[in-house]
Amino acid sequence: STFIAFVLAISSTVMAAVTPADMFMDHMVIQRDTAAPVWGSADVGEQVTVTGSWGESESTTADGDGKWRVDLQTPQAGGPYTLTIEGNNTITINDVLSGEVWLCSGQSNMELDLGWYGITESATDDKLRVFTVPSDVYSPVEELGELKSNGQWLVSNATNNDGFSATAYYYARELRAQLGEDVPVAMIVAATGGTRITPWMPAEAYDHHPVMADYLADALDYFDNWNADNTKVEFDASHTRWKANNPFWTQLVKEDGRKNPSSWKQFPTTKFNSMLHPLIPYAIKGAIWYQGESNKNPDTQYYEGNLRALIESWRARWGQGDFPFYCVQLATSGSQESGSVEYDGWAEVSNQQRRVLDLPNTGLSVSYDIGSGGNIHPNNKVDVGRRLSLWALKHTYGQTVDVWSGPLYKSHTIDDNQVIIEFEAHSVGTGLMVGSKSGTDPTVETVGVALEHFHICGPDRNWKRATATINADNTVTVSHPDISNPKVVRYAWAENAQ
Repeated sequence: STFIAFVLAISSTVMAAVTPADMFMDHMVIQRDTAAPVWGSADVGEQVTVTGSWGESESTTADGDGKWRVDLQTPQAGGPYTLTIEGNNTITINDVLSGEVWLCSGQSNMELDLGWYGITESATDDKLRVFTVPSDVYSPVEELGELKSNGQWLVSNATNNDGFSATAYYYARELRAQLGEDVPVAMIVAATGGTRITPWMPAEAYDHHPVMADYLADALDYFDNWNADNTKVEFDASHTRWKANNPFWTQLVKEDGRKNPSSWKQFPTTKFNSMLHPLIPYAIKGAIWYQGESNKNPDTQYYEGNLRALIESWRARWGQGDFPFYCVQLATSGSQESGSVEYDGWAEVSNQQRRVLDLPNTGLSVSYDIGSGGNIHPNNKVDVGRRLSLWALKHTYGQTVDVWSGPLYKSHTIDDNQVIIEFEAHSVGTGLMVGSKSGTDPTVETVGVALEHFHICGPDRNWKRATATINADNTVTVSHPDISNPKVVRYAWAENAQ
């Protein structure tokens, strides 16, 4: 009994180690000039002090769940610094830079790295860094407090660059070139190939539409019946209800895959819960988003509402105001199509991406002209990153940028059998033109070449390939001799317009 008492006495003095959240590690970049949250776990009631070597320090006490957080004022761009976290133990994080931090999310066109494209970027840039979130999928009913797999902050160099998201890398490289040599830029990449938008939305985002709310409720019912290990009869009944009542049922795994967690990447909320929630509230400057290819069918009609809800819910969760959210519009893909059909899922998603621009601090990087035809993963991520950076440089960093967008529709008038389209003044630059582009070279004007890819229809919705002309005032006149009462005009309304 004496021995037992001794063991108990010793064990009662054992303290839990203070531990920071996953993102806080060597080579990290912290958002400059802000009150950046630093958080983690410790013993209940344990006092924790966080000190930056730039001269700021904050203390707090771990709450009843052993969680703690401080908001530490960060310096202007610079470093390297150290970040020290002290409780019952001390952790020192080395080589910390203060700079610009961007979240990069979406599906494969955001995820795929330079190595996948066979691109060799051997440049070393100590002030360009990337944290790639492991592409995990877990329960849709649990918002994870930490990442299931370890990631790490990596410095841009010949060894590490191959593993960097190509889109994120070229965006960061452009910001590094334009913001100044002393401003570090970091990208947090959280992306998974083949995912629709719904797995990236938190639960409350589904409240924006009754169909989406029902979708989440039915999905959770489906999951509960599987998770509870009910009989096959009970499970099949739930699955049948799911398919009968919900237009999204094809997002779920097939019967033979329902017990494999890696198959749940299309299940609502899973990617948010496992890959984004553990990052919140890490201080970021903004987000870039490249996704939508997997939404061209069958639930395309909900994409605009879902994207709006995603943006607004992310902003609410981060608690950092209406941070910038810049989206890549879908690039050309698939086989060429000569007509303008009534419905094209690819074009529908692209158009719905455009309509979200009325939300504050949003932007749209056009990539349709730099697609690779039948390749859903266009190789030219240099221009994708550069075009995204133009929005950030103009609207986030206040730099002088003459043109930061492709032509954006403003209004139209109908004059007899002609439709005259006006574009936002900032989006036409020194003037509209018919252009051609080769690789990453700048677009060049093609004089004497007709303006193509416009279609027009009357009330009967019988689409005709239109004649389109650029006018001196940078409007475009669209018409067809067989249509005397035009109602709708479309441009490049196809996955790959011919």
